[in-house]
Amino acid sequence: MEGSTWRIRYGDNSGASGLVYTETVTVGDVTATRQAVEAATSVSAAFLQDDANDGLLGLAFSKLNQVRPRAQSTFFDSVKDDLEQPIFTCTLKQAAPGKYDFVWIDHDQYEGEIVYTPVDSAEGHWQFETTAAEINNKSISLSIDTIADTGTSLWYLPPNVVAAYYDQVEGAQLDILQGGYTFPCDTELPDISVTIGGAKRTVAGKYIKYAPTDPQNCFGGIQDNTGMPFSIFGDVFLKSQFAVFDAGTDGEPRIGFAQQK
Repeated sequence: MEGSTWRIRYGDNSGASGLVYTETVTVGDVTATRQAVEAATSVSAAFLQDDANDGLLGLAFSKLNQVRPRAQSTFFDSVKDDLEQPIFTCTLKQAAPGKYDFVWIDHDQYEGEIVYTPVDSAEGHWQFETTAAEINNKSISLSIDTIADTGTSLWYLPPNVVAAYYDQVEGAQLDILQGGYTFPCDTELPDISVTIGGAKRTVAGKYIKYAPTDPQNCFGGIQDNTGMPFSIFGDVFLKSQFAVFDAGTDGEPRIGFAQQK
């Protein structure tokens, strides 16, 4: 696309920029023709360190697209009108391959009921409201804007919720050098629940142990959303859930969650 460029910067200050081409893009049995493909010519060092990642697929709304001088459609916006149902589902796993499905819902992947809540897509995100949190049977009342983002590794919550969580973790501390909360790796972590659409969604403590910072200490998968306009429910949260992203046939998108089996 002659004259088109793109540039993006993420919350951790990593970023990339480059040129734009059009191509036929196929994911499984879903194909987008003349899809804008943003080819990177400059990337942050953080991307070079992740040799398992060679790109990002746009599954949010086109309001977020960074192509200039004219924004382009994301992959999901390009294909959704051609799908029998304008949905995709996400089943991420811990230390195992996850999967995305388009059009259909695999009922073998979850237990209980999928409970939906409305999505505000005005800013391009899958944004919804979370109304409560619970740690060790202690409820925290809140009303926060949150987004579900598979491209974010951690789970970012309000500082009071994060502090309340790590108050229950023996040896936890806010480590300025590491940029967040850490704790001894052999510490048993409590579960945490949040309420979405009136339904409680529980994340087991084992998912909160994100990565070691040294032989004794680990970095927490829950961290403060300080400086962000919303909380981000990234992979640490999503690995416990079966998530349904429904663009809606009436222009009213929604998102649904059920506990993974």
